Amino acid sequence: MAALIKRFDEIGINDIALVGGKNASLGELICSLKAVGINVPPGFATTSAAFWIFLDSNGLREKLSALMNQLDRKEFSNLSELSEEARRLIKDSALPAELNKELISAYERLRQEHGPDVAVRSSATAEDLPNASFAGQHDSYLNITGSRDLLEAVRNCFASLYTDRAIKYREDNGFEHSKIALSVGIQKMVRSDKASSGIIFTLEPESGFRNVVHISGVWGLGETIVQGTVTPDEYLVFKPTLVQGKNAIIQKKMGAKEMTMVYNDSGAATSTITIDTPESKRSAYVLTDSEINQLAQWAVKIEEHYNRPMDIEWAKDGNTNDIYIIQARPETVHSQKNSVGIEQYILESQGKVIASGHAVGSKVASGIARILHSPAEASGLQPGEIIVTELTSPDWDPILKKSGAIVTNKGGRTSHASIVARELGVPAIVGTGNGTQAIRDGDTITVSCCQGEIGNIYEGSVSYRREEINTKHFEMPESTEAMLILSDPGTAFKLASYPNDGVGLLRIEFIIMHHVQVHPMALVNFEKIKSPEIKHKIERLTQSYPDKRNYFVDKLAEGVAIIAAAFYPKNVIVRMSDFKTNEYVNLLGGADFEPKEENPMIGFRGASRYYNPLYREGFELECRAILKARQEMGLTNIKVMIPFCRTPEEGKLVVEVMKEAGLDRNVDNQLEIYVMAEIPSNVLQADEFAEIFDGFSIGSNDLTQLTLGIDRDSSLIADLFDERNKSSKEMIATMIDKAKSLGVKIGLCGQAPSDYPEFAGFLVEKGIDSISFNSDSILKGIENIRRAEQQMLLHH
Repeated sequence: MAALIKRFDEIGINDIALVGGKNASLGELICSLKAVGINVPPGFATTSAAFWIFLDSNGLREKLSALMNQLDRKEFSNLSELSEEARRLIKDSALPAELNKELISAYERLRQEHGPDVAVRSSATAEDLPNASFAGQHDSYLNITGSRDLLEAVRNCFASLYTDRAIKYREDNGFEHSKIALSVGIQKMVRSDKASSGIIFTLEPESGFRNVVHISGVWGLGETIVQGTVTPDEYLVFKPTLVQGKNAIIQKKMGAKEMTMVYNDSGAATSTITIDTPESKRSAYVLTDSEINQLAQWAVKIEEHYNRPMDIEWAKDGNTNDIYIIQARPETVHSQKNSVGIEQYILESQGKVIASGHAVGSKVASGIARILHSPAEASGLQPGEIIVTELTSPDWDPILKKSGAIVTNKGGRTSHASIVARELGVPAIVGTGNGTQAIRDGDTITVSCCQGEIGNIYEGSVSYRREEINTKHFEMPESTEAMLILSDPGTAFKLASYPNDGVGLLRIEFIIMHHVQVHPMALVNFEKIKSPEIKHKIERLTQSYPDKRNYFVDKLAEGVAIIAAAFYPKNVIVRMSDFKTNEYVNLLGGADFEPKEENPMIGFRGASRYYNPLYREGFELECRAILKARQEMGLTNIKVMIPFCRTPEEGKLVVEVMKEAGLDRNVDNQLEIYVMAEIPSNVLQADEFAEIFDGFSIGSNDLTQLTLGIDRDSSLIADLFDERNKSSKEMIATMIDKAKSLGVKIGLCGQAPSDYPEFAGFLVEKGIDSISFNSDSILKGIENIRRAEQQMLLHH
């Protein structure tokens, strides 16, 4: 007679037909990975033979087949009725005497060794295949105690093969109902209701980025994550530095964890209840750093064993504080994707142009126009609508994230709206001059940025198509590095899949504005903040930090680390903060620490702040964040860049402050410190700057504005701003020549090399080492560089 029961340590991943995917995986974990220290609760499973014997002994096969033959496969109008009848047939049937006997015997052995409480889980025999996960289709029963309740739970699991969702799932995936058996796993109960539990993916679940482990966790049972009823804590761990023994937690996000699911000990019919999470637990992480690292290490070992991305469940026992892996199945979303493409947009018809301006990005979007005059009107915007406004500032960022496209009256290609649109991946048209007058609130419009430098806004919905360009065999330039300009950690994993040689400019202002939110000096001198309301907001943000300064360090380090991890081991050059005083003042507490200036663009910004008593301690926190990301997290691909350094003397002062904060090239010989070449003095005294710094990055926007005396935010003279101006090009050429003669690295960050092939040609001809592009123009930029390199070869 075929076996009715198998212990987990007697089965493995090849036994899916015998015990289903879930139980086969538990057996595999116990047999293969217990030896490397991974805890899995012991248990046993009923076999598919036990299920068929149960059906046959009660004459159920024919009855269930007859019911399924009646199913309305078009509208599924009778699904609930047939499902209910199928489950009633199973629940009204008796388990065979031999199966009863073996279940009770196996349960008693488990009870003696591990206590009376067990989890009873369903496992279908076609479950958790890489291309068809039955996850969540069948029922589980937790905290079952005693033989009688166990037998009832087994029968209920059998019946769950015929829930509405399970029947529909099999129909959708082409499984024959009569060929699927159900195995039941009986496992030592982990009392996570007294502690915490959660889910692990061995990749980043949104982008599919493979180099991280994503852990989420809640207080109590993990069902609240599955149901989506609470916001869990989330942790990202970077695999390459985890295996080096570093503290590789590159992000910790505290979730609200509003509710906690626990077992109902009142004897009521419901085995679990959901209670409000106490405030003290909502504001505490569910895992310690050592527990996060332990789970991540286990996840990496499980992934290596299965040789594929995995979806794993974990639970912590509140009685013993032991952590267990309670399930591991193949990840089924990103592992199915073979996309190696980047999208491009093409208009298929023309419409009436109602406004035009500078195009940002290369996408097209149609939607309802929503005219907004300030961020205070955010409630009037529905997700996906097109924001039409005068001008944006960092205060607008949360609203812009809801938009399908952005249109502004003012601003050029380097304005705030342009930068944010590129980060968000939405089309924007800036500097229209009359957008808020030409476009009517509530009208449908089409924003097109796919036609070159000029972006057009069309009346109504204009048809367009999206194409994907295969990048698998995309050729990079031979001698000039093509790098990215980035600021938002949220886009890093996606953009890492683009052809690139790393990040030539990481602007940290976005991270400070949106992840930190607080002015660093307000954390250094918290008692000096005048506004009780601002103090309260900062208290809430920093509630888990006895020393508020560490909040700034951790949040900035995490933002930088995510981008550095996404591109590891390629270089990521981090520009230290370059807010102007009128931008710094918008941070929480900023008003108490920022001077008022008439012209912030050429005022107290960049290097001049870093050694000044007004900001020095704030800059030291920035340095500590970089130190944490490089040394503690192990992201040694991070390089540092100093912006707006007016004189060599200033450069020496900044390097000294950095050294005192721990960023010392004498101690860390891999650390490199670059300087922006964006002021004429940087060009004229390049030899002196080269004695202090390891390389230069030309900031063509600022260098052009200071060479030509143009405020690049002014729409009145925006048409005069051009990096291709003879004087501007002369400055850039001189800078490259000097850097080459001095033997130091020289790159350029700016829009011109992607917009103008001849400008890329000019830079390549001069022998620049690298050019950095915004993500929306890197492909075009690479094309321009390669064409320029080929032309140089022909001429030489």
